[in-house]
Amino acid sequence: MKSSSDRILETPSPYARAHYYHVQEIGTLQSLEPHVSRRQNLRSFLFFIVLSGRGRVSIGQTAHAIAAGDCVWIDCSGEYSHESSADDPWSLFWIHYNGPDAAAAYANFLEQGRSPIFHPGNLLPFTDTLDRLFRLHKEKPAMMELLSHKYITDIVTACCVETQDGASGDTTVSEKLRAVHAYLEEHYAERLDLDRLAGRFYLSKYYLSREFRKHYGTPLFRELSAIRLSHAKSLLRFSDRSVSAIAADCGFQEAGYFIRVFREAEGMTPLEYRRRW
Repeated sequence: MKSSSDRILETPSPYARAHYYHVQEIGTLQSLEPHVSRRQNLRSFLFFIVLSGRGRVSIGQTAHAIAAGDCVWIDCSGEYSHESSADDPWSLFWIHYNGPDAAAAYANFLEQGRSPIFHPGNLLPFTDTLDRLFRLHKEKPAMMELLSHKYITDIVTACCVETQDGASGDTTVSEKLRAVHAYLEEHYAERLDLDRLAGRFYLSKYYLSREFRKHYGTPLFRELSAIRLSHAKSLLRFSDRSVSAIAADCGFQEAGYFIRVFREAEGMTPLEYRRRW
């Protein structure tokens, strides 16, 4: 016997497959001797925690040594493998899951420059949630699939939160990025460009653009547009100013451009928004 495991295999309902994150398999594993598990082309995402021991995981052509306290998040549509150490066999807590937005959430995580292998400062948000999920699928109470969706969402959220501060690897940079965001909140009505912002905060404009997206999960000027639109909504609801005046007040150089951006974001024109709200 190469390992001992306690696992649950699930067959989600059609509704859960279409609308929720859903468990495909969940369980614990204690490796007893080295064994390579290699897969690809699975419509699944794998998340596991190394509870003890050591081993190796390969994602595509890249191999990584991992040890107790490490978390691994894998898109199983690509090639991957993992193997426990012979002299320090690992124990794992793991889940295979999928969902209609699973691929987009994972791609967004990677686009922010985050690693699918990370060592969180606090494992409790992960182990506690996996334990709740495991017990949920053993007991199979009413609303199990909805609760399962919530717990998997908690795991995905924890992956993003736990890797956020380490994305840049520099607390000074994080402080500068927060200062940049505060500057956008205060000066949204002004004409802003990347050169001006980068110069003000003594950063390369390419570095600023890249690190802002990593830290906040959205491009800098998309965030600026969202700030401007939020202020525009307030003026549309709580003032009688014209659309052209509101556009100018919120940093949009042309009313036509403001209307187009507003419609793309809200699915309606500014005047329609004013009437409905």
